[in-house]
Amino acid sequence: MRGDGPVLVLTNPSDVTADVVLRLLADRRVPVVRFDPGTDLHTGASLTAAYGRGGRRGTLRTASRAVDIGRVRSVWVRRPSPHQGPRELCGQDRRFAAEQALWGSGGVLGSLPDAHYVNHPWNNRAAEFKPAQLSTAQSCGFLVPSTVITNEPEEARAFTARQRGGVVYKPLWNTPYRVDGRPHCVWVREVRAEEITDAVSVCPHLFQAKVDKAFDVRVTAVGGRLFGVRIDSPDLDWRHRQDLMTCAPVEVPDPVTRAVAAYLTEFRLVYGAFDFAVTTGGTWYFLECNPNGQWAWQPTETTSAIARAVADQLEKGPGT
Repeated sequence: MRGDGPVLVLTNPSDVTADVVLRLLADRRVPVVRFDPGTDLHTGASLTAAYGRGGRRGTLRTASRAVDIGRVRSVWVRRPSPHQGPRELCGQDRRFAAEQALWGSGGVLGSLPDAHYVNHPWNNRAAEFKPAQLSTAQSCGFLVPSTVITNEPEEARAFTARQRGGVVYKPLWNTPYRVDGRPHCVWVREVRAEEITDAVSVCPHLFQAKVDKAFDVRVTAVGGRLFGVRIDSPDLDWRHRQDLMTCAPVEVPDPVTRAVAAYLTEFRLVYGAFDFAVTTGGTWYFLECNPNGQWAWQPTETTSAIARAVADQLEKGPGT
């Protein structure tokens, strides 16, 4: 591995968050290759990898360059497009091509032995399961609100009835959902025991004790550097109407800092976007950690600092 090798950025063409970091890397004269495997492989790009007695070798060819993938110093897995297959194909042929591209390019680009990943896509996937997040958070020292994940309606109703401060429902995954043909977001919302129907039996649901919070906090972790932002919003779920929320930097308490470090180590993550609910008494409750969460919406100074931290990780490569 050479220290002057390129940084490979896996993301879609509309990812403006990636643009912020790419401009920093350009200013530092760090070579960058931007590649969207979900679409580029169907529009002229190619990827070749060979294994055997001669060792490993491979080449990524995009519209602008050819890259020896053995020289890639860092891989930033940002927001690549989903693999959907070539548009000129249909039905099972398109699905077949899409899955072959996913498992083929995903396997090649996830197996660069000398590259530094932010984050490794397989670690991202493991860290996206909310039950695993809650279990790991608890073992790492975070306070976690009482939570039940169940497809048993009576269990859900009994849990909800026991929580004097109320209960919220959260989806376990942000599955695309449409109402009357239009995209629809399923936000975190408060739920009462009498609202829980037998429809819960269709799939597991997550019910969590409502935290009597004074405000929310987003802690963005990049390696050992933490960037805390206090979020004040009129909504239970501040993502619902972000134009109504206000943000300001906030100090991260030492116990939370230690728990974040332990959590990142457990999931083998370099980056993580942690969400907390903070009570009037100053108690921080862990809600979730998005291993690939957005960060460019934060105050300008915080966004700039996070961008520099990400750029530092990508520029230094392995061993950071």
